Parts: sequence; C-alpha cells; structure tokens
Amino acid sequence: MDLQFRNKAIGIFDSGLGGISVLKEAVKLMPNEDFIFFGDSKNAPYGVKSVEQVYALSNAIVDKFLKEKVKAIVIACNTATSAAAKRLRLEHPEIPIIGLEPALKPAVLNKPNSRIVVMATPLTLKEEKFANLMQRFESQAHIIKLPAPDLVEYVEKGQLDTPEVKEYLRTILAPYIDKTDAIVLGCTHFPFAKETIQDIMGTKVTIFDGGAGAARELQHLLEENKTRRTDDAIGKIKFTNSLDTAEEIALSKKLFSL
Repeated sequence: MDLQFRNKAIGIFDSGLGGISVLKEAVKLMPNEDFIFFGDSKNAPYGVKSVEQVYALSNAIVDKFLKEKVKAIVIACNTATSAAAKRLRLEHPEIPIIGLEPALKPAVLNKPNSRIVVMATPLTLKEEKFANLMQRFESQAHIIKLPAPDLVEYVEKGQLDTPEVKEYLRTILAPYIDKTDAIVLGCTHFPFAKETIQDIMGTKVTIFDGGAGAARELQHLLEENKTRRTDDAIGKIKFTNSLDTAEEIALSKKLFSL
C-alpha cells in the first residue's frame, strides 16, 4: 500500500456535534491517525427528517470527504447510518464506510432476560435497520424504545447538565426508574449526557453506547486493507462544521476535551 495514501486522514461526520463521542473513541484507539470531523449542525437534527433528506445530506458530506482524499469514512450518527449507509457503500465501494448501530447486543448479553431501554431519535427507532436488530434480540430481553429528539438539541447547544436538560431527562425516564437493567444510547449525541442519565437512573443501571464498537470496526478495516498507519506520529484532528463559525468550532473542541 502506498505510504502517502496510508498517511491520509479519516473522515468522521455527524448530523451535528454528537459524533465527537465516536471521534474520541477512535483517537483513543488510534492516536497516530489524522482525522477530519465534520458536524452538520446547520441541518441538525437528522432524526426528525425523512430518509431521503438524510441520505441527500449524508451523500453530500461523503462527496466532500472524497474530494479531500480521505482513506476511510465513519458515519458517526445512528440516524444517518440507518437511512444512508447501505446505499452509500453500494455507490462508493472504493472506500470503507463504517456506520453505527445501537449497542443492543452487549446490553442483552450483559444480563439474561433484562429490561432494556433504547434511547434514540425517532427516525432511528422506526427504520428497518433497528427493527431487524430488535427482532434478533427481543426473545432474550424486554426491549423498550424511547425517542429522545430534544436531547440532540441540548447537546448541540452545549447544555449537558443544565437544569433544563436534567428536567427533560427526568420526565422521559421517570416511567423506567427502578424498572430497568440497562440503557442503550442509540444516538452519538447522548453519551455527552451519560452522567446525568446515570444519576437519574441509579448505579444499578448499566449504560451502553456504540462508539467504541465503531472505532474497533474502523481499526479492523484499516488493518485488513493495510491502510493503518504504523508510525509513532501524533495524529492531528481538524474540526469542521456546516455552520462554519468560530463558536461552533470552539464548542466542538470543548466537547472533544470532556
């Protein structure tokens, strides 16, 4: 494999800033790789849009990354993965495209016959991809779907533990307190509110998210394709955003540092 190509960056994108939670996992696993993060905050949230709208937005970002000659792309958004990943892989077989899915499998395996709440955007929860995932495990656990679209908006504004976000989470989680074994965070925005969710649900509830799994899949594909960097360089991260404001880039860096 050409060394120049091996040293190319990896593109990671999300409907906004939530995908930074996946970027953090990828950097932790592969600190010598370069990354370009694109947050489409101008068009957030994706979770309340149609499948075609989400595909069109995702396709435009993939085209942007391809022009920048990235060596792999991570769709760090459960909604965009559900709506666009399969189609994008068919249209771009020349590049690895890694998607996200709710971490339902590890939640189910963690405790037999458990009660699991899957928090995600409305589009993720109603798409065929999640329906198939749920069908695989519904005989092994009691799985409850919980749409939480407003949480995306709070994270986009950097409101991670404000009274408003705490009240919102208390309200939607109230029916499941003391009745739940695990919470699956099916949106990459949600890990930024993990501590608040844990405080509300209590320490007996285990919280799962799919960011680490996506990072491992990225590493696996890079090694399989012999495009994984092998030097000891300190990787660089470039933050970009469709809003293209200093405030948005500053918030991106702040979330990454948490």
